[in-house]
Parts: sequence; C-alpha cells; structure tokens
Amino acid sequence: MNRILLIIIVILLSPQVGAAQCAMCRAVLESDGNAAAAEGINNGIVYLMAIPYILVGVVFYFVYKQMKKS
Repeated sequence: MNRILLIIIVILLSPQVGAAQCAMCRAVLESDGNAAAAEGINNGIVYLMAIPYILVGVVFYFVYKQMKKS
C-alpha cells in the first residue's frame, strides 16, 4: 500500500516541470495575431491538464469502493 501511495505522489508531482512551457506556447501564438490557432492550442492545454486529474479521481474512486467492501 505504501508503494502505491508513493507512486501516486511521484506521478502527481512530476508534471510540474513540464507545465512551464504551456504559458510560453500561449504567448507566442497570441502574439502572431492568429486567434483561432491560439484558441485551439489553449483548449488543448486545458484538455491535457484535465485528463490526469480525471484518471486519478477514477482510480481513487475504485480504491475507495474496494476498501469499503473489505
């Protein structure tokens, strides 16, 4: 159980380094004046950010459900 908790913590803390580039992409696209491309990239960033949180929530739900059975 401790190993799983450690893996989850490492996974949750890892994306912090990679997320720094998203603001740079957004700034470059908005400075070009192409609003449609900038909007598409911004939506993509939001989707990429949301999916891991949804997956972790689903995993915690199934763990909670399994622990409640015991």
